[in-house]
Amino acid sequence: MMTARAARLHAFGEADELRIETIDLPEPAPGEVALRQTAVGFNFIDIYQRKGVYPLPLPTGLGFEAAGVVEQVGPDVRDVRTGDRVAYMNAGVGAYADRRNVPADKLVVLPDGVSDEAAATLLFKGMTAQYLVRKTHKVKPGDLVLVHAAAGGVGQILCRWAKDLGAEVAGTAGGPEKLAVARDAGCDFVIDYRQGNWVEAFHEATAGRKARVVYDSVGKDTFLGSLDCTAPFGLVVSYGAASGPAPDISPELLNKKGCLYLTRPSVFPHNADVATFRANAAELFDAIARGAVTVPIGARFTLDQIADAHRAAESRATTGAILIVP
Repeated sequence: MMTARAARLHAFGEADELRIETIDLPEPAPGEVALRQTAVGFNFIDIYQRKGVYPLPLPTGLGFEAAGVVEQVGPDVRDVRTGDRVAYMNAGVGAYADRRNVPADKLVVLPDGVSDEAAATLLFKGMTAQYLVRKTHKVKPGDLVLVHAAAGGVGQILCRWAKDLGAEVAGTAGGPEKLAVARDAGCDFVIDYRQGNWVEAFHEATAGRKARVVYDSVGKDTFLGSLDCTAPFGLVVSYGAASGPAPDISPELLNKKGCLYLTRPSVFPHNADVATFRANAAELFDAIARGAVTVPIGARFTLDQIADAHRAAESRATTGAILIVP
């Protein structure tokens, strides 16, 4: 029997609760493959789960996405082979590991033009951006789009992909360095939400125009302001809560703000079956190949440094993607 090194959580709390343990890895069951993981992605939802904001049964692993090489194929697996480079983003928590057994129907085979590191840092974030700009609101040429946290991993992808689709993009970020990152990601207008009234700054930057769609992953600190930045009959997409949950509102407020639409989508229902997941991934890989979707790796950590990775993300000390290298 093989073994794996994996990060495990036995109690909710601070980053130091994460422990690296050696665990037994059984032979892959029917429908599974044994995967040697070469790159593991980090996402802010990992922090929510570690803290118990989104509680998991304990003890538990963490992490949703990784890339690697198939080392062994279990019975009844026909669509991936030993030696294939693959990636996943929804095989259950536990991606923080150097080896793992994964259901084959959760895997997508990587094309030659997509590296393991790109897949691990782009798949979850890129598939999030994919449903936001292609499903939740189909971004069209001429749309004015507002992206909060435009210097973050998803934010940069959203900005680049929306620009590729012909939109004008306004992005919010905190501080000069992150504003520069947002500009590099294609933002036509950048707003520092740490400086004064960012809603007024948005209206000044756009000469009074409001956004056809606002993508809000920040939550508590930006949600009500997002309503004031949305054009009549426009859409506010609340898809995260980096500053805390968005406040409860009366539906009547949407009417008063301009007959707005509000939605709270998530990535997993948009990729609930294998055929849809692989079709969406193919669209993402095409965008990567065209150069429309890129995100720089802002920091690399080993598996033994996983607590440091969490602390860096919580302090917002990094821009771009965080990569875990087993």
